[in-house]
Amino acid sequence: MNEELLSVGIDMGTSTTQLVLSKLHIQNMASSFSVPRLVITDKEVVYRSDICFTPVLEDNRIDVGEIQTFVQEQYRKAGIRKEEIQTGAVIITGETARKDNANEVLLSLSGFAGDFVVATAGPDLESIIAAKGAGAHTYSKEHSTSIVNIDIGGGTSNLALFSSGELLDTGCLDIGGRLIRVDQVTREITYIAPKIKQLIARRDIPLTLGQKVTPTDLEPILQEMVALLEESVGLRPPGDFYDIIVTNKGLKLDRAIPCISFSGGVADYIYQDSVDDVFQFGDIGILLGRAIASSSMTQLMTVATAVETIRATVVGAGSHTTEISGSTITYTEKSFPIKNIPILKLSMADESGSAEVLASAISDKLNWFKLNNDLQKVAIALEGKKNPSFQEVQKYANGLHKGMAELLEKEYPLIVIVRHDMAKVLGQTLYARLDYKKDVVCIDSVHVDNGDYIDIGKPIAGGKVLPVVIKTLVFN
Repeated sequence: MNEELLSVGIDMGTSTTQLVLSKLHIQNMASSFSVPRLVITDKEVVYRSDICFTPVLEDNRIDVGEIQTFVQEQYRKAGIRKEEIQTGAVIITGETARKDNANEVLLSLSGFAGDFVVATAGPDLESIIAAKGAGAHTYSKEHSTSIVNIDIGGGTSNLALFSSGELLDTGCLDIGGRLIRVDQVTREITYIAPKIKQLIARRDIPLTLGQKVTPTDLEPILQEMVALLEESVGLRPPGDFYDIIVTNKGLKLDRAIPCISFSGGVADYIYQDSVDDVFQFGDIGILLGRAIASSSMTQLMTVATAVETIRATVVGAGSHTTEISGSTITYTEKSFPIKNIPILKLSMADESGSAEVLASAISDKLNWFKLNNDLQKVAIALEGKKNPSFQEVQKYANGLHKGMAELLEKEYPLIVIVRHDMAKVLGQTLYARLDYKKDVVCIDSVHVDNGDYIDIGKPIAGGKVLPVVIKTLVFN
């Protein structure tokens, strides 16, 4: 079977909203007697939308009507009807994800395609999506190296660190191109973000609201912002303002990072700059890009060119892989169906240590899935062992139980996905640890990665297996 799917990716960020339409070429790699295993053999972007400023109403709510109008207009320009779209992704990121009606907006847009990934992403999940869209994940795998991607948007800079294809860490700083806004005509400063005001005051830089400015006037604050980005990737020790500028956390920096890539709106002016009017967007984004281009980040690190810059988060579109779990599984009946659960995939280093190492890695990485400090539903994925000993099963159960303590306090079911065939014994051990009072779903023979989402249906085949749909965000 060869099939072509029309897919949409919609990204609503702090500053901008955009969409991309892609054709995904799908082939079923399974035999005619097996459950379908669909693989993307090719992908082609067929339409890139206009980029509009994310519309926000005075009461701090997203303008749902304007967003719907924008999407409808882009479909019209692309010459397609929404009924033709079979799959896709809607991701709300940045400050927009924190708006009061973010979920309402997601639901209103879900009618613009079939069954697709719909999610709000906190700063850490946004870092992962943007870095994959920029190609950092692939670069690290192909070059067997470590690379950090910095996605610099209007309000934040999201960092994701990969090593040989494995995601190691994420971070986020309150540094972006629209934190100082400048009137395009009068050249007067119309807005300074609170943390940047604080930095200006601490460094005694002569910048105030209403002041007419030139690029030279802004140079001191731009250099301060660049220095903070250099601190974030370990090129200089953290200064007295670093902890203040960090949104939620920075990278651990327990290793040297040889390579760097950039995405987000500011990245276009790091990689290439042929702009006459630096204030054409009414902010400091272009100037910030220029300052980064001449910084030690580009001088001392190998710069990998991003596959996508401003559209790094939106190129993602959901492709569906239908699988069935292995026959050795554990589940409690009332958990299903489960939809749109993000995957937290542990690295081999996390799994190869003790139960304490495993627990620490899980509790640490669960922070990736927090939005406004509130933990979302998450499924933990690991490789596991082919023929685990009793001690190995106990180690995994101990590490998972301890590491998922914060998740266990919620009403959510405990969802564990193991690559190797050990879900029944692991699930039963976990269920016993929880005094048989918590819903547990432990499945195996399913391959997932960070940035994937999973749906798990009701049991089939006399309860022996669970149908699973893995939604993978597709990138150029």
